[in-house]
Amino acid sequence: MPELILEGVGLRFGGLQALDDVNFRVEKNEILAIIGPNGAGKTSLLNCISGFYKPQQGDISFNGMDLIKTPIHRRTKQGIARTFQNIELFNGLTALENILAARHVHFETGVVRTALHYGKARRDEVRHREIVEQIIDFLEIKPVRKKVVGSLPYGMRKRVELGRALAIEPTLLLLDEPMSGMNVEEKEDMARFIIDIYEEKEIPIILIEHDMGVVMDISDRVIVLDFGKKIAEGSPEEIVQSEKVINAYLGQ
Repeated sequence: MPELILEGVGLRFGGLQALDDVNFRVEKNEILAIIGPNGAGKTSLLNCISGFYKPQQGDISFNGMDLIKTPIHRRTKQGIARTFQNIELFNGLTALENILAARHVHFETGVVRTALHYGKARRDEVRHREIVEQIIDFLEIKPVRKKVVGSLPYGMRKRVELGRALAIEPTLLLLDEPMSGMNVEEKEDMARFIIDIYEEKEIPIILIEHDMGVVMDISDRVIVLDFGKKIAEGSPEEIVQSEKVINAYLGQ
């Protein structure tokens, strides 16, 4: 069974049609890239999946659950995690604290026990911190684990945001331009981490990315949006040869 199914999804903002009859599936074992020109509806699509927007038409299901009727916090508990085009972190907290904050969806003890910090509450915190430290090691951010996020370089902040998404223990990972604004070395590192997440943790990924070199290298399938419509779908090799895609996005 596929993880995620979108059928006839439509989203409007007043007279603007942001998404128009979008249909696709995300299978359990794939990296799906979504590309298209600016304003094509890529981020709006992720917002519909994660719950920031509610589409006026169509259906979205995840593991058999109707996402359109599901509030954001329940989507997160079901394992839908994301990063943002513009970094959304707590800039006054450390890298470790930012990642640890995402573990709140897995807290099982009440407020009183957590505040008193004894018994099961203490054991739970130890377990959560162990998981966070594993993520820090995985993303190679140990040197900055106790540094305030607002003081970190841009590429490292992107990595911390990815770590926060992983702390949710996702079963579906949505990445909105995770390499935007990065230099070549930072992009190579991020691409390596994305591949490792997919291969080692077996998490299906939806990736929005403008760098076609990255898309060609790491994605299994590509969907192209233009003015809110899906104009092409296929392997990276098929997409770069599509006349529709060339005319709408890639150019000559």
